[in-house]
Amino acid sequence: MAMFEKILIANRGEIALRILRACRELGIRTVAVHSVADAEAKYVKLADESVCIGPPPSALSYLNIPAIISAAEVTDAEAIHPGYGFLSENADFAERTEKSGFVFIGPRPETIRLMGDKVSAKNAMKATGVPCVPGSEGALPEDPKEITKIARAIGYPVIIKAAGGGGGRGMRVVHTEAALINAVTMTRSEAGAAFGNSVVYMEKYLEDPRHIEIQVLADSFKNAVWLGERDCSIQRRHQKVIEEAPAPLINRRLITRIGERCAEACKKIGYRGVGTFEFLYEKGEFYFIEMNTRVQVEHPVTELTAGVDIVQAQIRVAAGEKLWLRQRDIELRGHAIECRINAEDPFKGTPSPGKITNWHPPGGPGIRVDSHVYTGYTVPPHYDSMIGKLIAYGDTREQAIRRMRIALSEMMVDGIKTNIPLHQDLMLDERFMKGGTNIHYLEEKLAAREESNRK
Repeated sequence: MAMFEKILIANRGEIALRILRACRELGIRTVAVHSVADAEAKYVKLADESVCIGPPPSALSYLNIPAIISAAEVTDAEAIHPGYGFLSENADFAERTEKSGFVFIGPRPETIRLMGDKVSAKNAMKATGVPCVPGSEGALPEDPKEITKIARAIGYPVIIKAAGGGGGRGMRVVHTEAALINAVTMTRSEAGAAFGNSVVYMEKYLEDPRHIEIQVLADSFKNAVWLGERDCSIQRRHQKVIEEAPAPLINRRLITRIGERCAEACKKIGYRGVGTFEFLYEKGEFYFIEMNTRVQVEHPVTELTAGVDIVQAQIRVAAGEKLWLRQRDIELRGHAIECRINAEDPFKGTPSPGKITNWHPPGGPGIRVDSHVYTGYTVPPHYDSMIGKLIAYGDTREQAIRRMRIALSEMMVDGIKTNIPLHQDLMLDERFMKGGTNIHYLEEKLAAREESNRK
């Protein structure tokens, strides 16, 4: 199959610019869709064509499937790249895209459905030999006695999760039997309201885990490779703040074993495109939690350590190309760290939209900045607060951290608040520098800071 001539980018912000750059390098023309709020965005100006698809609220623009399909029709695009967030893991959108005669740059709709429901995803992984967190066999029953029996068998604490949840929503930790049934009822109710799916399941709650993920790439011919791992344990409110590759202080044999299982699982479920297997890691064991069937925010750290352009790979595989890489071709080198730069109060986390009066990104050896903003750009209040990603690469983790410290000190963003001071604090934090912090570390650090400020 020939390479696409024109791709519509169904997203905004830094990922829209990242996709546009990948397309330009491949000689593909681009269509940028945008809301009224994003009319002056850099990627909209750089695209070959642009189409306004609605007013600022996401529901009326970036989540408006008919408007996006119409934009693809009027511009004669051949394929639609969904980026991350918004409609990227929406199986109905993928299906509508394909039925309208366009190629969806991502997995098949049935694969998105399979992996989008946490219960079916877990069952699929068990069947392929990927280790999972101990938990209920599928959805929780209605009978409270049965639920109590399941919890006793797993052992407290347990966590109740929405099958259709994501982004840290739809979950509740239960430490005692007395609180169990009420927690299940509340999570069901919240899940039904938030995701249109009230199915919940139960897992063992791991108290000291790290968040480790495996990046995979697969074609339509059941060829698959894994491109190393990322440690995404520095999180706040279940949102990643810092990501790095490789994961410090984990035995490489363990990583290789889990990576090979993920690549094998891709072949067994007929996965196509790029994807990420997310795991909790505790006491030398990996436990699958979910699969993201799209490009991740943190893909640059893998691009730098694995030497693979992940966004171009997505496009090439979607165009029908056979995988040009074998596992033996993947050579992981050096260390990369990514800091998400958000328009928010650095320690409280409250959003800080507004006009950027001065934007000066850093440079130097091993520094990469992925951002769509510029001096004079207005950060809209309607979307996620991330305005860019700062990535530092070095031969060693220590060098990557040193370079990140320098880059953060050079970075200037005036007119709004950003979380740069938080990143500067973390790059000097003894526990972070040592490596291997768990997913609760940042929350606990911020809580301790707030407590000391109150005294």
